[in-house]
Amino acid sequence: MSSSRSALRARYDRATADLDPPFVIVDLDAFDANAAALTARAAGKPLRVPSKSVRVRALIERTLDRPGWRGIMAFTLPEAIWLAEQGVADDILVAYPTADRAALRRLATDEKLAGTVTVMVDGAEQLDLVDALIPAAQRAAPVRVCIDLDASWKPVSAVHIGVRRSPVHSPAQAGALAAAIAARPGFRLVGVMSYEAQIAGLGDAPPGRPVRGALIRAIQARSMPELVARRAAVVAEVRRHAELEFVNGGGTGSVAATAADPAVTEVAAGSGLFGPWLFDGYRNWRPRPAALFALSVVRRPNPATATVLGGGWIASGETSPTRQPLPWLPEGLRLIGTEGAGEVQTPLVGPGAAPLRVGERVYFRHSKAGELCEHVNEVHLVQGENIVDVVPTYRGEGRVFL
Repeated sequence: MSSSRSALRARYDRATADLDPPFVIVDLDAFDANAAALTARAAGKPLRVPSKSVRVRALIERTLDRPGWRGIMAFTLPEAIWLAEQGVADDILVAYPTADRAALRRLATDEKLAGTVTVMVDGAEQLDLVDALIPAAQRAAPVRVCIDLDASWKPVSAVHIGVRRSPVHSPAQAGALAAAIAARPGFRLVGVMSYEAQIAGLGDAPPGRPVRGALIRAIQARSMPELVARRAAVVAEVRRHAELEFVNGGGTGSVAATAADPAVTEVAAGSGLFGPWLFDGYRNWRPRPAALFALSVVRRPNPATATVLGGGWIASGETSPTRQPLPWLPEGLRLIGTEGAGEVQTPLVGPGAAPLRVGERVYFRHSKAGELCEHVNEVHLVQGENIVDVVPTYRGEGRVFL
């Protein structure tokens, strides 16, 4: 084991000596260092924190208290309303369209909420839903809306590289939707958002996969210039119909590249705060591992294997080994390919397994960021060799939004 990893494990063991796994820790020194690095990479443009990547109210507030961070990108409207009512932020953008009727009614009939929360739209159907629930004349204030621009790369008509989000891809489509919103009483168009997943969400140096890495780098090198040109044209079209307050783009994996786009006024970045292991596959910047979960060794089926209780904390996305947690401390552990991370037990092998004894801890890194917090009610905040606070996750506050 490297001396730094060995020292890290010893420090975490001392800080959490009185805890019984499973538990989650967030190393505040690493968390704050990641937040500072993201701010530097944004080169003066404000960062909006996606709450989906954190799901701990205290840590969202900690991030927003830092210079360079402004506003939240929520993942559901009920969550956005809750965060607004808790006073966490007065600028909350919902990243995905909503069909939550109760939440839409609350938003449209509360003047303060309507001035705080912006909902996402990518078609007239979402406007129709709001009109059917609350006619414009009955609203406390106009509903703030943002257009979701499809940022995927389509080099030819039959090829789609990126995630399948909005049907709005071209400047003409964006302009038509902006005109439709402007013509509707009771709505106010305030923003444009685009998430370039093929750049921000794909590591360009996946460990042990050089060919895939080269292909991803080639795609990104061609995709980003196309998006920069198209996003500028989209923003120009939309501004013919509305005075935009913001143009949001990017994610942790593309902060510097997205911030350099003149059309973008703010960048989204959240996963880099926790530093999940998927970001080990990026060349431009790798966050420090800040969030880990600990499990206990409970059996030794043979001298080469140590088995921990639990472990199947699987991330969303395509079904593949990249969605499994990574045994991190002690160094030299790996999952068994035929078993992986199990709900009730996870066998571990590798040179780090033989010295482990029943009762010792293994610290894992989740594949993604905020999804880790759906497994626990609280996280333990560590500084140095001490737990300095214990704060609830969304789940611990009784809030499960998806």
